[in-house]
Amino acid sequence: MKRFWKLLALAAIVTACSAYEIKTPASGDGQEDKLQLSDVARILSSLPLESSSLEEVYDAVSSSSTNGYDEEYMMKNLFSDPGSGVGDKPGKTQSKTYSKPLRELFAEYFAEAAGSKAGDAAQVQDYLQALEESDIQIYWPYSEDWDGKTYPVITWDPGFGAESNYGYEVALEDGKLTVKDSVYVNEALAASRPVWVINRNDDSAFSPLDLYELPEPAARINRKLYIKSFTMLRNYDSWFGGASEFVIRCGSADGFKASTEAELKNYKPSITEFMIVVKRRQLRQEIPLDIVLMTDFTSAVEKVAFLVTEDDGGTRTSWKCSAVVKYKSKSFGFEMDIPYNEKDDIVWRGQLASTFFQEEDEVSARLGDVIVKFALE
Repeated sequence: MKRFWKLLALAAIVTACSAYEIKTPASGDGQEDKLQLSDVARILSSLPLESSSLEEVYDAVSSSSTNGYDEEYMMKNLFSDPGSGVGDKPGKTQSKTYSKPLRELFAEYFAEAAGSKAGDAAQVQDYLQALEESDIQIYWPYSEDWDGKTYPVITWDPGFGAESNYGYEVALEDGKLTVKDSVYVNEALAASRPVWVINRNDDSAFSPLDLYELPEPAARINRKLYIKSFTMLRNYDSWFGGASEFVIRCGSADGFKASTEAELKNYKPSITEFMIVVKRRQLRQEIPLDIVLMTDFTSAVEKVAFLVTEDDGGTRTSWKCSAVVKYKSKSFGFEMDIPYNEKDDIVWRGQLASTFFQEEDEVSARLGDVIVKFALE
């Protein structure tokens, strides 16, 4: 990434000579070999944003949210399919046009910085490609409260669990775009007016709320085990990082029907995995769900392995555990490895007895700092 410093220096000169006279706060990223979040925030605040620019970002974060993700607009989507969100099918927004998409504003900004020099022009393409291929995104917390006209304060995630930072306040005054630097930003500000946070995406690889159904025309003799609601009792990350992404993994002997010891030895338990994104505004709110954990909950099931983590990435590891079934009045444990990432917060892990699920039509459990409601139907 050091080959981009010359280009960024040129971009800083262009910024200083334009109507957007701003000072760059010190970067808190501390990663010289990567695209700096602070640089991207500064550059974004220097673009000649229009009302359609705001609509583009709003359309994207709203679509991501509808798809079960956080209020996020990845650079990958910004360059390839303006206005599209995480989880959208390619080309979904082709029918929607913006007067000048953000990708064009980025390209023009760096083209002006590079001038007519061929070498600098090549660096422009390198930088834009690196930006598109990165995991950088625009995160817009509390976006559903937007009034449709107010311009944002643009900041970045300083890391280290920080709860405040400085940013750039973009405003339209008498038809002219102005930028104020060193504006203090915290979650209270983000809840009261638009704030765009430049951070990194860590949930796009997951598919939220996957439903696990029996393939047709399989018989459904036994009951299904559902999660009916989920309540988060505390936020697990700094607000700059966005929502809390809970990954739930359930290991069980789904559809256990072994009738001989040979079948018992050949039986392999199943692992159900899905993600629930809980936005910060949903703290302590019961979120209704209808997620299938087991499609064929038989009377032989005694214990179910259950793991709830809050995703923070890192090296893949696993929890060695077992699910328990009863066979000819004896209990047997099926060993399994349930995967998770080493940096994940382990919210709760353990075994849930089948008798617990059968106490009432719906039962709730406080599991660490979340409450999960289950139902057998």
